[in-house]
Amino acid sequence: MMLGNAALARGAYEAGVKVSAAYPGTPSTEISENMVKYKDEVYAEWSPNEKVAMEVAIGASLSGVRAMVSMKHVGVNVASDPLYTISYSGVNGGLVLVAADDPGIYSSQNEQDSRMVARASMVPVIEPSDSEEARVYIKRAFALSEEYDTPVMVRETTRLAHSQGLVHLQERICPEDKPYEKNIAKNVMMPANAIKRHVAVEERLKRMAEDANTMDLNRVEYLDTKIGVITSGIPYQYVKEALPEASVLKLGLVHPLPKKLIREFASRVETLYIVEELEPVIEEQVRSWGIPAIGKEIFTVQGEYSANMLRHAVLGQEVSSNVPAQVPARPPILCPGCPHRSVYSVMKKLKFHAAGDIGCYTLGAVAPLSVVDTTVCMGASISNLHGMEKAKGKDYVKDWVAVIGDSTFLHTGINSLMNMVYNKGTGTVVILDNSTTGMTGHQDHAATGKTLMGDTTYMINLYKLCKALGIEHVYEVDAFDEKELERLLKQETKREEVSVIITKSQCALLKTFVPKGKCAVDAEKCKKCGMCMASGCPAMRKREDGTVEIDPVMCNGCGHCMNNCKFGAISLISDK
Repeated sequence: MMLGNAALARGAYEAGVKVSAAYPGTPSTEISENMVKYKDEVYAEWSPNEKVAMEVAIGASLSGVRAMVSMKHVGVNVASDPLYTISYSGVNGGLVLVAADDPGIYSSQNEQDSRMVARASMVPVIEPSDSEEARVYIKRAFALSEEYDTPVMVRETTRLAHSQGLVHLQERICPEDKPYEKNIAKNVMMPANAIKRHVAVEERLKRMAEDANTMDLNRVEYLDTKIGVITSGIPYQYVKEALPEASVLKLGLVHPLPKKLIREFASRVETLYIVEELEPVIEEQVRSWGIPAIGKEIFTVQGEYSANMLRHAVLGQEVSSNVPAQVPARPPILCPGCPHRSVYSVMKKLKFHAAGDIGCYTLGAVAPLSVVDTTVCMGASISNLHGMEKAKGKDYVKDWVAVIGDSTFLHTGINSLMNMVYNKGTGTVVILDNSTTGMTGHQDHAATGKTLMGDTTYMINLYKLCKALGIEHVYEVDAFDEKELERLLKQETKREEVSVIITKSQCALLKTFVPKGKCAVDAEKCKKCGMCMASGCPAMRKREDGTVEIDPVMCNGCGHCMNNCKFGAISLISDK
């Protein structure tokens, strides 16, 4: 039994992949975390961002070996620059991009369909529907990549990535490295060469579309021809559950589409439905060929599908109204002992606004902290703050800072900070350094001193890096030293130059984190004011008499509540 992500990693291993590069991002993260199980035969790395990861995989492919790059859907945006161009150049060793879409927005800032990026970049797309297909299809993707001289996208969604299925393991078959041959016309995409390669790409897609009509990746299941369904990926599972008697054309290759096969299937069914999550990528093409079909007029473009949704939309069946027992709401919240809580509490006290970024610290936008005002994408916090200042002046942003995590800063924050310095901004940037890539499950990055493969490496020094950008005023402070942090924030936001405050404190969930002890409340001293609970630590709760108690199992001994108690009712009890 394997997660879809583990099966993708296994399939890549079996296909003879030698290089894997990625930036962690849910729901794709576990692909790379499973690749390191094969580190004796596969080199795997966390790259600083998806663009770099894509370029690393391209380099490996050009050298003649099979290479894989994996990322979530918004990471495809970051990697699109090299993706669009390598589509023109083609490959040497097989090159596969795994793109993990997130229908339902479980862990993302938008709902995006990577098939549309693939169509725009003229890259073929294969979409598996279970773990075994994930293992098999990615092996086919490498073979097709080499056969058609193209990068290939394997698209998955959260449901496939994080669902388990039965997988039949096979031995690794590692093809011989392809010899590198110098070819300026093919590999150097200056305008004169790119014009010719564009023609080659169009011819490649036409040939592949024709071949797709007989590829076993596309499968027809004829049953009752009153209803015919064209589908792919996880929605295939919902179709088989909701419409078990329907005829189905299951597409494994979803771009380019097999026009002849689709026409033949459509001609043999009375009513044709197209079931695909998110955008009508297949539907629009089928309808453009003059083939009548029912699609998004009864199906949504939002979120995940389900068997019940299909039963209701296609068969008119009412979905059961039996509501399961309701559990208490669990809104997302910063963990006990999280250093971000301390930082945001100081900002809230000062009535500051924060231009936010992607990471755990985005939770600073919700009650009770409610400090983060904006979140757009990786690295945007610094650029957003700079744009505000240039639009409205220094006085407008005198109570604003940009907040960004250590991993995100290395992802795309460096360029944003460079821009702020270069264009004479005066903003204050707070780098929330918790020594990990927190929200995606605590992966290492370039400033942790460890690689994905567990090797010790040079640890990027964020302080020195900021200094190297020409920033004179750079400070490091313990995230729980609230008095010093408050002093620095007041001081630096008044400054007419760029400044950086690096708040340093480990994520409390890291294996290397050692708590100082546990906080405990003296009920006799407690004045029931609630100030210690104002920041929303989930380890704290009120008793029936109004006094506060701290759950010793959840408490990580950060001391934030103790700092906020004016009556000395909370103390830190050492574990020693």
